[in-house]
Amino acid sequence: MRPEIHLVSQGDMNLESLLAIAAGVHPFVDFIHLREKRITAKELLRLVEEMAEHGVPLGKMIVNDRLDVALASGAGGVQLAGHSLPASAARRIAPGIRLGCSVHSPEEAALAAREGADFCLYGHVYASASKPGLPARGIGGLQAAVRACPAPVIAIGGIGPELAGEVLRTGAAGFAVLSGICGAEDPVSAARAYREAAEAAMKGEAAEAAMKEITEGDVGVEGGN
Repeated sequence: MRPEIHLVSQGDMNLESLLAIAAGVHPFVDFIHLREKRITAKELLRLVEEMAEHGVPLGKMIVNDRLDVALASGAGGVQLAGHSLPASAARRIAPGIRLGCSVHSPEEAALAAREGADFCLYGHVYASASKPGLPARGIGGLQAAVRACPAPVIAIGGIGPELAGEVLRTGAAGFAVLSGICGAEDPVSAARAYREAAEAAMKGEAAEAAMKEITEGDVGVEGGN
């Protein structure tokens, strides 16, 4: 399965710049999270509409926290934070919407899945400029969340292209990026680098699995002799 790449807006960017970045990078990412706490619901609705006008598919857009805006705009999903509606309540209101939950422990991930989350955003995995002073939860924490959660887990926090393989080897379904794309000098090239790194990591895993199968098959044949 193709690894998912989620782009998360930083909330401090000029909206025209955000529109331009989203329009350029969306072919290389699977979802774009609109995490814009500083603007009103009306402004957020207009942002979704403008992104669609710039060619970003509605199905790729995930609205942070505001289930009402996600439903009104026809966006592809909503991302619930700790202060948002519980996943179970959001699922009752919008049974068909793609529902993500931000989680910080294996227990929270398992609970979110039980309450109807389609995926969990887990982090922060590595040290991140967006979480100054807070210790990273580490690759071990991510692996524990993946094991505990029956829903796909998306890693977030300090993930550069060079770390894509390490993240995906935990069984995570993908990863999310903020400044690695939005803060890059060339966001389109940065998004392409993340996509290439994710696909290379998956090809490497597939090759390792194939070699293991061949090797174990050879051992089985020799043992039968």
